[in-house]
Order: sequence, then C-alpha cells, then structure tokens
Amino acid sequence: MRVPRLLRSALRFSHVAGSLRASHYSPLPVRVMGDAARTGCAALAVAMLVSAPVQAKPFKHAKMPRVPAAAARATPLPPALARALAASKVPAAHVSVIVAKVDNPLQTRGRIAPPLLAVNPNVPRNPASTMKLVTTIAALDTLGPDYRWRTQAFTDGVSDGHTLNGNLYFKGSGDPKLVPEEMEKLVDQLHHAGVTNINGDIVLDRSAYSADIGEIGAIDGSDDRPYNVAPDPLLYSFKAVSFSFTGNPNGTVDVGVLPPLANLQVSNNLSSTGSGNCGDWLTRIHPTLNAMPDGSYVAHFSGTYPASCEDKGWNVAAPDRDRFFLGGFRALWQASGGQFNGSVRNGTVPPGAHLLVTHRGQTLAEVVHDMNKFSNNVMARQLFLTLGLAADNNRTPASLTRSRDVLNRWLDNNDLAMPGLVVENGSGLSRIERISAAELAELLQHGINSPTAQVLIESMPTVGVDGTMRNRLMNRDVAGNAHIKTGTLDDVGAVAGYVGARSGNVYVVVSLVNDPRASQARGFNDALISWVYENAP
Repeated sequence: MRVPRLLRSALRFSHVAGSLRASHYSPLPVRVMGDAARTGCAALAVAMLVSAPVQAKPFKHAKMPRVPAAAARATPLPPALARALAASKVPAAHVSVIVAKVDNPLQTRGRIAPPLLAVNPNVPRNPASTMKLVTTIAALDTLGPDYRWRTQAFTDGVSDGHTLNGNLYFKGSGDPKLVPEEMEKLVDQLHHAGVTNINGDIVLDRSAYSADIGEIGAIDGSDDRPYNVAPDPLLYSFKAVSFSFTGNPNGTVDVGVLPPLANLQVSNNLSSTGSGNCGDWLTRIHPTLNAMPDGSYVAHFSGTYPASCEDKGWNVAAPDRDRFFLGGFRALWQASGGQFNGSVRNGTVPPGAHLLVTHRGQTLAEVVHDMNKFSNNVMARQLFLTLGLAADNNRTPASLTRSRDVLNRWLDNNDLAMPGLVVENGSGLSRIERISAAELAELLQHGINSPTAQVLIESMPTVGVDGTMRNRLMNRDVAGNAHIKTGTLDDVGAVAGYVGARSGNVYVVVSLVNDPRASQARGFNDALISWVYENAP
C-alpha cells in the first residue's frame, strides 16, 4: 500500500496552507486508528448500514443564493473512459466529471489547477453522500478536529452519597456518537458523583435543537430504516437496534441484540432448517419490533432460518426515542449495580438544578472517521446542526437555517463561490441537495490545503481497503492509493476524493451521475479512479 505517500503529500500542502491562512489549530501528527479499536464499538454494525440506496419523491425547498464561480474548461474523456461510460448506457449529458492536480496553493491561490478532465463541470447535480464532504470540511475548519460534544446530567434533588432523591436530567448537545461505550463512561461518572440509586424520574432535555428538527418525513417513507433516523440532541446509539441470527445444529436459532436494552423482550420462535437458500431469509423469519403500551419493546421472530445463511443481521430504527434512551441507560445502569424504578419524560433542566457530571464525547476527528468511512447519515445530520449550535457556544437552539448561514459565511470567508450549492441537511440523504463537480473539486482542493488535511483524508474510504470502497478495485494497482467518498441514491451514483497517481502527484477526482441508470455507472466511476492512478502525469 502506498497510502503514506498520499498522506505525506497532503501534509506538505497543509503546511504551506498554514502560512496562507490564520488557524486556531495546527497540523496533527500521523495517527492510525486500528480496526480493533473501531470494531470495539457495540453500535458499529448499525453505523455501517446507513448509506443504502433509497428511493424518494422530490419536495420543495429554498435554494441558497451564492456568488457566481468561474467556469472550468471542458476536456473530452479518453477513449477507455468513453467506452466505460457508453457501456453503462448513461448519456454523457447526465454526468459531470472533473480531475485536477493538487498543486502548491502559493501557485494556485488555493484554487484547482487547470483540469486534466472536465465534463459538464458546472452543472449542479445531486451528490448523494458525497455532500458529507462539504459538512466535514466546513466542520474541521470551523470547529477543529479536537471538538467534543457534551452530554450533561443535572438533578433538582440531593444525594446522600448513595441514593439520589430527585429527578435526573440529561441535557444533550447532539453528540453523533453517544454509543454504549460512551454511555458506560457517563454511568461511571454518575457513580463517582455519589449516585447508585435514583429515586425519581429520568427527564430528557432536548432544548439544544429547535422543536421542528426532524419534522420532515423519511426520504423514502420508511421510518424503520436506520438511515432515516432523525437528528436528536440526545441521540443514543443511532436510535437503531441490530439483531443477529445464528443457526444451531440442534435446530434452534440464537438471536443477539445490540445495544443492550433493559426494556426489550425477544420472542424467538425460530427454527433452523437445512433446506432452502439464503436469498429470502428475512421474509422467512417475519421480523417485527413494536413499542408496547407499558413502555417496553417486543421483538418477534417466527418461521425458519436456513442453515446456509450462517450469520445474518437485521437492523431497524427503534420507535419512540424516549423509551430507547431509557432502555439503553437502564441496561447499563443496572449492569453497573445501580437501581432505578422511575419513568422517563421530556422536559428542561429547571433553574437552580445542580450539575452532577459532564461527559465529553469523542472528538470531531473520530466522528468524521466513522461518518465518512461508513457513510452514516444521522451522524452527518447531527454534525451539520452542530455548525450552527457551536457558532454561539450552544446558547441558541440549533436549526437548519442557522447552520446554512454558518456554512455560507464560512464559504465567503474562504472565497469559495458556489452558486450551484443547495444544502438541505448536509448528509446527502436528500432529493434537493445540489453541487457541481467543479465546486466539489474546489472544496476538496481547499480541504487538502488545510491544516486538517490528514484528518479529512483518513476519514474517507480507502479504495480496495475499507469503508464503502473496501470491495471496489481490490485487485487493481490503485487499491490503497486513493481515498474516495461514495454517494448512492436511487438515480444517483457519485465518487469524490483524492487519488495518489503512479506519477507521484495527487489528484482531486469528482464524478456525479444523475440518471435512472446511475447504478450501471459504477463501473465507469471505478474506471475513472483507476485511470487517474495509471495515467495522470
């Protein structure tokens, strides 16, 4: 693997960029995040399942006005790429491509160099999840890679060092990765603050977000899909449950569940069978997850599970965010020896309440790593809202309008003119978000010239190695030499990122395909990435 060469190039440009613009943070040392540390997260299985292709009907939304940008010159596709596009049956008019060398910002003034390839570069198109790069680069620039979210616990009662007589208030700030491992730390902090028994209710304070956040329905009408989970200031474990199934030789089927929920009952009426293929396994086990009137969840599975399936999983968004938070907290609280028999409700921290603990979540660098590697939509939506929330130190509730305003100011301050940019929620899970290939390329040029270039690059899937690119171009020489963010929606296929060419130079590569046959253009996008590695000077 020649990934270090690409990282060294990024760091070289970021050091040059540091002399051009003021920054409150400096380039980070090279840091490798091991697979073991990543897979240790109990909710990672759910985090990986939020970029599935979806279908949706368009709906109206106001477009963000921007200043005009200079047009890139058009260049034809080389014959090999022209043939790959023709094979996809996607008309060239429905494709935007730009390939440009990453150059010394002292020479390019931070802009992209004259492009090596440019096809319809200034046409605004739906970028799908490559829109996460806009959110990521803006967040790294404005918040810094060491930014952490806070989840606080207050009480209106008193503790005798063992029992808290009063309510326990949780106030969130939109932590995108408040997963069981982080909740365990919060539980441990509460114990160290002298709380073992809670004689009161759990009150959830979501005042960090404006009340209308999440009111827009799911993009495809499927509210039970994990990728459609709405933002939440107290988002626990992506508000999704991951069930795993393993057939046994004695005809039974084991059902596992993550995260642990104290209020979940599993009704397992499955039997393992040696007959049948695995293709229709999910329809054969009739999975359901229902919220019951008593505050519990009941997951029911019945039917036969083919032994040929080996281990499979079903991931579902949990109904009722309050009982999901309570079930997750109570499971870990009881496992740690704590007792709680109250109920859960919404409210706000009352004046005069006493702060018990403040949990600081994972860093922004860690969050964007998981968000981009696995294209996690709800994490991206939480991060986009954080742009507005953090702009005034969490004093005003977050809203999409405020975050768009912050993004606009950041673009203006960095002289990034983007007339084609339309942002709905910053995740790409949208039918109205738009950006041109030239605009996205210019943003990537800005990102690699930034002091946070290394964090940005490490957050993106490595071709043929990990994330959403782990199974693509595995046996080609470009494997390990490109960091590419993917984007997939019904009628949309996109790639955007950096390719370290065989020549030793680094190139920005963007391809946005908007067409009913976009899924057939995956081969073209892969050919483009490989062509840049093999042929770019």
